[in-house]
Amino acid sequence: MAAELTPHELIAKHRPTLDQALEAIRTRAYWSPHPEHPKAYGENGSLSAEEGKAAFEALLGDRVALDQPGTDAWVGGEVSPFGIDLGVTYPHADIDVLLPAMKAGQRAWRDAGAETRAMVCLEILGRISDRTHELAHAVMHTSGQAFMMAFQAGGPHAQDRGLEAVAYAYVEQVRTPDAAEWTKPQGKRDPLTLDKRFTPVPRGIALLIGCNTFPTWNGYPGLFASLATGNAVLVKPHPRAVLPLALTVRVAREVLTEAGFDPNLVALAAERPGEGIAKTLAVRPEVRIIDYTGSTAFGDWLEANARQAQVYTEKAGVNTVIVESTDNYKGMLSNLGFSLSLYSGQMCTTPQNLLIPRDGITTDAGPKSYDEVVADLAKSVGGLLGDDARANALLGAIVNPDVKARLEAASGLGEVALASREVTNPEFPEATVRTPVIVKLDGARKYWDGADDEAAYMSECFGPVSFAVAVDSAADAVQLLRRTVHEKGAMTVGAYTTSEEVAASIEEACLEECAQLSLNLTGGVYVNQTAAFSDFHGSGGNAAANAALCDGAFVANRFRVVEVRREA
Repeated sequence: MAAELTPHELIAKHRPTLDQALEAIRTRAYWSPHPEHPKAYGENGSLSAEEGKAAFEALLGDRVALDQPGTDAWVGGEVSPFGIDLGVTYPHADIDVLLPAMKAGQRAWRDAGAETRAMVCLEILGRISDRTHELAHAVMHTSGQAFMMAFQAGGPHAQDRGLEAVAYAYVEQVRTPDAAEWTKPQGKRDPLTLDKRFTPVPRGIALLIGCNTFPTWNGYPGLFASLATGNAVLVKPHPRAVLPLALTVRVAREVLTEAGFDPNLVALAAERPGEGIAKTLAVRPEVRIIDYTGSTAFGDWLEANARQAQVYTEKAGVNTVIVESTDNYKGMLSNLGFSLSLYSGQMCTTPQNLLIPRDGITTDAGPKSYDEVVADLAKSVGGLLGDDARANALLGAIVNPDVKARLEAASGLGEVALASREVTNPEFPEATVRTPVIVKLDGARKYWDGADDEAAYMSECFGPVSFAVAVDSAADAVQLLRRTVHEKGAMTVGAYTTSEEVAASIEEACLEECAQLSLNLTGGVYVNQTAAFSDFHGSGGNAAANAALCDGAFVANRFRVVEVRREA
């Protein structure tokens, strides 16, 4: 097919961005090519706020046509957590037709080389960036994120993570030269001389199994890591969050076509209600890579059963914060309160367990007892969310009935320090909006008066639920932290201490158990947020996830290097 976008044009347009991304992952300094502010869009081909909202509304009740092979039906059923029936339908594929069509374009994609593939990926990301306002509404109305969070996390931050994956993929592929002349001296005899060529070869078809809460942020790293390393990608969205990834697939197919490649290198696998096609797809012999974000149970199943594939999983963990002492009590409470509230705690990085010495902590505001710390934190959260308009902007909506059920059950697990309240959203009256609950538990108590405190805080309770766990000492807190990460995993660990000795013991525990640590955050950076190109999301070294977003290990095994050698 004739290319409208030549490699030369793509390199001229995108190589400077790739070079900046390569420098950013080397230095770990702040950098992003994607503006975070909504007003930055609306020129140079990007959709303005009004245009993006209109584009989203035009999708409602319509089809997202992709012109994929094997389409045998149209499926849908998404209902926004804000109460809107989206009414969007998507092509349902006969997998026996679609998978062979996806494989057909891989040879040309492989032969294009690492740089061309990277440039095509950057063109896809650039066009997605132009449609950030449209994508933001799609993310908002499938995940329940409030608009500004959906705009930033589902837009520029997700695009940053996709670009980061492309940068790592490029580095790993060019680590080995394309060609080399090998000469071995033979003394008085003629030397042995070989010409060698080295080609990065893709594993096969990659399956991306999307999640409900962060369809683009969690989806783009795997999608672009696989595509940039030469693999075709089949995108299987969560049934409640199809739209953002379907729009992404449509953009990718358009760019691939214009660049002269087979659009079937990226395809969508939407499913009928209750069809559960992820298990079927995961064990297909054509599928050689799987990226998954979701429950531990299904992640474990994938790791055990998809033996033909390289499986990358982000599952569940129990995130912990140790509160031992602080020299900024007000800042600590404010920072923690925001972290517990953002997106109703529906983030894999939100703190769950707050380990606090039962004898209290030292602060710049004087000594504070365990009860005072918990009460003051509850007051901080209550003050932050006391205004309904601000509460709606921070909380978003409860994404599914399971989260609501866990929230309502939490008050029966212990003494409630902060009760959850219902918040009305005047723009979306059907939305389920709840403030967080904080429950007091005792780290030394088990099966006391019928309550099992340990069972509660040693299990993930995804959503706006946190446990203030009383412990005997800082040493006991570190020991419990270590056991929690070892047994349950953690995406994040936080700590507040003015003691270098305590900080060192916490850091050592995190190093040994392979958990990402944030110390003494009291300003505008929060434990449940990570920055692309600088922070690693997860470590890949504990039970919460077997991969990190992003590092070399996340991309390097998506391809192998095949050598062809011949005598010179």
